[in-house]
Amino acid sequence: MPKPCVLEDRECTNCGECERCDLNPEKICDNCGLCIEPEEDYAKVFIEKIDLEPEG
Repeated sequence: MPKPCVLEDRECTNCGECERCDLNPEKICDNCGLCIEPEEDYAKVFIEKIDLEPEG
């Protein structure tokens, strides 16, 4: 079963768009954290989904 696209309502086409930096679309995200604006003394990350079963 093909995996869903995380950005669009369609199947994943391996386009790589979801791996692009939010601040600089020319760059692949390297998890630098600059796009996370701290509103408090700590940064919040919202979890959308937890996969408990291994892929395979």
